[in-house]
Amino acid sequence: MIFTFTFFFFSEKLQKISGALQDEIARRKAQFKKEVIQDRKRKSEGFKTRKGIMTGSNGKDNRRKWRRKKAKGFPMFSFAAWRDAPIYPDWRKEEFEAANVTLDEATAHPALLVSERGRRVTWQETCQDLPSSTQRFNSIPCVLGQLRINSGRAYWEVEVGDMQSWDLGICRDNVTRKGAFIMSPQNGFWAIRLYDGDYWALTSPETSLPLRERPLKVGIFLDYEAGDVSFYNMTDGSHIFTFPQNTFYGVLRPLFRFWSSDSGSLNICSAEGECTDVIHKPTLQVK
Repeated sequence: MIFTFTFFFFSEKLQKISGALQDEIARRKAQFKKEVIQDRKRKSEGFKTRKGIMTGSNGKDNRRKWRRKKAKGFPMFSFAAWRDAPIYPDWRKEEFEAANVTLDEATAHPALLVSERGRRVTWQETCQDLPSSTQRFNSIPCVLGQLRINSGRAYWEVEVGDMQSWDLGICRDNVTRKGAFIMSPQNGFWAIRLYDGDYWALTSPETSLPLRERPLKVGIFLDYEAGDVSFYNMTDGSHIFTFPQNTFYGVLRPLFRFWSSDSGSLNICSAEGECTDVIHKPTLQVK
């Protein structure tokens, strides 16, 4: 009887302590977020988005516009510490442009089918009979995004779902597209990979990424001036990987790679968060 009473007494005490701790953690998180947002706004009031820093192949601005009040005397917010934040990618979105990324069909490997709106790509068994082009990948099944970035901050999200293998990231516009090549920062590629159930950052040598939860959607955040490219698991909000800081030069573009025909489909989310599209077979021009 005494044992039972003691057990329930301590059990009740533990529940109360646990509840109090959870309330305190929630309160501190909310307070911390409030302080960070206030500090960010104070430091970045002078930030003003420049036009023309991110364009599609037609030269048009493909970003979702947003503005801040103009005020002199405040420096741009620094991401020195923020860049490695393990959680809350939604906070980073407030400092980045939501890019409307679409696929550049002219760069797509002949085995890759691009959707009508250019937001979805799927591997097919039979390669298409496409005209030869210096822009097209002819050996490794890759496709680039239309978006061209040479300054500023941008982010986009890619729905990978239950795909078994993929590469996602960015590359220089002038990377080799013919024959075999190794994806690494030294060769102008900054990407992560899922292959055979394992996740890797394509550093040199590659870095193993032990993720706590399989990402169904991946967020890519690029800060050109800071030389920073980071990847987030948008499923649980966790940080996947940030490449060591680089000095970017020239134009950078979104990169997508397949590994096999059973990989599934990659879906690029619009700036508004829509991630669905329909595949079509491109119409070939008769010579």
